[in-house]
This record gives sequence, structure tokens and C-alpha cells, in this order.
Amino acid sequence: MGDQDIALMAHLMRRAGFGATRAELEARVAKGYEATVEELLNPEDQPAQDRNEMMRYHPWTWRPGTLPGMGAAEWLHDMINTKRPLEEKMTLFWHGIFATGVSKVDHYDDVMDMIVKFREKGMGDFRELLVEMAKDPAMIYWLDNCENHADAVNENWGRELLELFSMGVGNYTEVDVRECSRAFTGWTIEPKLPRGPIGRHDWFFEYRDDDHDDTEKTFLGHTGDFNGEDIVRIISEHPSCARFIARHLYNFFVADEAQVPAWSVTPPNDPEAVEAIANALRENEYDMRAALRLIFNSDFFKNARFARLKNPTEVVVGTLRMVGGAEFPAPGIGDLSRQPSYMGQDLLNPPSVEGWHTGAEWINSGSLMRRVNFTADLVGDVSRPGIRYMVDRLQASGVSSAAEAVDGCLDLMGPLEVTSESREELIGFVGEGGEFAWGTEGEVADSTRRVSELLQLIVSLREYQYA
Repeated sequence: MGDQDIALMAHLMRRAGFGATRAELEARVAKGYEATVEELLNPEDQPAQDRNEMMRYHPWTWRPGTLPGMGAAEWLHDMINTKRPLEEKMTLFWHGIFATGVSKVDHYDDVMDMIVKFREKGMGDFRELLVEMAKDPAMIYWLDNCENHADAVNENWGRELLELFSMGVGNYTEVDVRECSRAFTGWTIEPKLPRGPIGRHDWFFEYRDDDHDDTEKTFLGHTGDFNGEDIVRIISEHPSCARFIARHLYNFFVADEAQVPAWSVTPPNDPEAVEAIANALRENEYDMRAALRLIFNSDFFKNARFARLKNPTEVVVGTLRMVGGAEFPAPGIGDLSRQPSYMGQDLLNPPSVEGWHTGAEWINSGSLMRRVNFTADLVGDVSRPGIRYMVDRLQASGVSSAAEAVDGCLDLMGPLEVTSESREELIGFVGEGGEFAWGTEGEVADSTRRVSELLQLIVSLREYQYA
């Protein structure tokens, strides 16, 4: 089992999931890279999360209402514990594209219903997911399609469908926006009972034929009595659609791109890679698994290590999975679920329909300090099983010098690549304490403390912020 095999597997698990412990990486390397990719692409072969566990210990998660920042606790618990990491990572991917927030929708449970749909359909046919989003009550309310009537067209959903969800600016006209919106008239929400003592009643999709504009429409050069499903079909046949989704996939799984509003004037970093992903979508009926399989097995993916700045959710979930001890939904999980928002990513509550800006825009002086403080607190807790595992591995390997300790920690935490300057600074810090010793109980305790301090310095490095 070579170091490069471990490094490549770690890269895959950072991107296709939320990282993995060294023990998991070694098990997956023994299984093989391509076999691991196939396992990730077929999550139904792995056990699903117990949907009742959170409710058993935290009944408020059934209807969290508008408790500040608490609505994402169930989802955070899922991301920490999932045996289907790619399924959950794709759910986060789609949440960033079909950005819908509790700031307007008002109840977290309505947005969580959308998250469940991403989990169920996010690795299948993109066209089916697009239709599902058009019928999603939270989306309908978020983009005002409940106000889109045959005799009074509202263009909000139609515009964002084309601009942010499927094609991108520059590939349609204002007339197309209008005609698209007309096709979705009558796609609305069922009337429901008023708010009850435990929160609002559920929303459900309703199609009202008497409120649908059934006259002729001309959209993207096609003419007919189109309904919403027809619009999705026509969009998917346009060459811009596959390229737009492919660029999103590249940005999320491979390397940071320009922000979405700039895509119409800024070419992709790797046009050939984006086109290859787009072709995989077109040739496989928009099956997301086919596109993901191409990405993970490609050289452009394998060579893009540490080319993406971690989003706040990746920082929080990845670190929690690394250190362990957060698997049980203990008191405090609500506070954990708020941590990404302190770093700039308020789950279930994106800042606008455009979603979050990614890459370097995740970082400012405040968010960086939040990242460092949160991760340093976790890796400094030597009672956590993941930290205990690292210490035990270092002890078993007989680490004694500062250089050995630094290289061992970097290896067990990633393997993590740092600059020679950063490595020398780490060695200099650790070296002040002399050689590591593991003989007496006191020596083990002192060496353990020094390892935890070293880990805290490592997570404060620039390199730890990249995936």
C-alpha cells in the first residue's frame, strides 16, 4: 500500500464525501480506487440513516420552525454519520444551486423536504430533478410561482430556472423568460389549514388546469402549447444546459471556478474537462452518475488535489468526522449545526437565489478565525477517538524527533501537503520540547499533549483550508 495510493484515496474521499479516517482510507485502498468509486456511485448498497434517531433524542427536529440556526441539526447529523458520503455530498451540491432559504420560506422543515428530494433524486436524471424542483412547495413559494397566473404572469421562477438552474445568462432572451413563465402558470401550492399550535401545516404541490395558460408559446425556437415538463425537455436539448451543469460539477468537485454570474464572460479554467463532463451528461440521458464516474476516474480530477477551498460545511463536517465523538446526537448538536453559518454558510438559508459565492470568497478575517478556532478546539481535545487514534499510531511507530512527529501528523490528517516553510515552522515549534518519549505514563501524557498542540497548529495553516 503506497503513500500515493493513500493520498489519491484521501483526495477522492474529500471531494466525494467529507473526508475519511486513516483506517477507512487504508480499507478503501485495499479495495481499490475504481471499486471505491463504484461503491460511492451506488449508495443504495449501503445502509441509510435511521430517520427516527434525531427525533428520538431531539423531538423539536420534527418541526424546528424558525428556531435560529437550529433547522440544519438533523442534516448535520446525517452528514457526520452517513454511510453514503457521495449521496450526501450531492445533496449539498444541489442545495447550493437550487438555493432556497428559510428567510422567506419561514419554516426549516419545508426546506428540509427539499433536501430529502436532493438525497433521493440528486444522483439520477437531472431532468427529473428539475421537474421535481418546479413542483417543490418551498421553491414555488421562494420564487413566487404561486403568484404566477394565466392572466397575470410572474416571471421570477421562469427567469431563475433559465439563469441559475439550467442554462446561464446569454443563452436565452427576455421573450424566452416570458414564454417559459407562461408554461408554468397553474403550478402552485394546495390551500391548507392555518398555522397550528406546533407550527405550520405541510405544503403540497397542486396543478390547477384552470389557471394554466394553454395558448401557444414560442420558447428557444420551439412553438407549441407547452406546459412545464415541455419546457424542461426543451431546455435539456439545448447545448448550453449540459455545459452549465458540467461547469457547476467541475467547480464543486474539481477546482474553484469564477463565480456563476461571470460565466457568460469568463471561460472555464479547463474547457476540455467541462466539455467532457457535458458530453457524459448528453450521452447518458443526463444521468448524474455517468458524469460523476467520468470526473472521479479522470486525470484532471486526480491531478487537482487541494485546488478547492473548503466550504464551511466541509470544514465542520470533515473535522468532526476526523476527530470522532460527534456521532451520537448529544445535547449541543444544535450549536454544532450553527457553526457553518458563523463561517459564512448558513445551511437551509442561502443569502439569495444565487446561492453562496465560493472559492476565495469564503474567506475573510472573521470567517477565517471561526474556521481556525473551531477546528483547533476539536483537534486539541485528546479525549476524542480520532485524536486518540492518531496518537496511538504515532506511539506505535516510535516517533521521537520533531520532524517525525510533524510528518506523521500531516500524514494521518490527510495526507496533508504543506509548503517547506510551513513544515520547518512546525518542526521548529515542536522541537522546542525536545525528543518525544513514550515510556512512562507521564511521558505518554506529555507527548500526547504536544501532539495535540501540533495538530492545532496544522489546522491553523492555510493548507488545511483546501480540499
